[in-house]
Amino acid sequence: MSDVSGATTQTIGSEFNAFIKLLTAQIRNQDPLSPMDSTQFVDQLATFSTLEQQVASNTHLESIAGMIGGLHSSILAGQLLGETVAVDTSWAPYAGEGVDFVVDIPESTDETVLKVRDSNGNEIWSKTLAPEAGRYTWNGETSTGDQLAEDGVYQLEIQMYKDGELQRTTSPRLIGTVTGVTADENGTMLLETSLNLTTEMANVEKYNR
Repeated sequence: MSDVSGATTQTIGSEFNAFIKLLTAQIRNQDPLSPMDSTQFVDQLATFSTLEQQVASNTHLESIAGMIGGLHSSILAGQLLGETVAVDTSWAPYAGEGVDFVVDIPESTDETVLKVRDSNGNEIWSKTLAPEAGRYTWNGETSTGDQLAEDGVYQLEIQMYKDGELQRTTSPRLIGTVTGVTADENGTMLLETSLNLTTEMANVEKYNR
């Protein structure tokens, strides 16, 4: 919608500037002994005024549309405050408590594997997920059988296989609660969560399971 509106404003603005140049050239180059007809000049000024108003109107409409869009996003974000949500992300802060997540596993997949890596990309945990569970928890286990000794941010990757061949990789959706609503310098709505993650509202959906 904004692209169309912006293109319209640019078109009108281009016509507006072209009209000014044409009218100025016409006035400068008119014959002093036979000046422009006053009625014609008034008609052209009226056209000039109409174009000017169209440019202003389109600019105002874009501004209003932006304000309405921002207000709509604010209302939606406010409605999620305190709600349980699923956050689409591959990075999970770990602070001693289990990380709950969900994965949508297609019926065509015959093996789904969770891979956990540290901030350096080293694999520290791997587990095959039971497709009927739907919701899972990583409790900070490592391949050595120990629990993580330090808090940190870890990468969770879901690998899906068919007949032993990797079909695709995806991110889990972490389960948490929306604890706050804020906006960045560009006005994009951000949601603060109990996961110690702040993310754009587009990455979040309400979780009802």
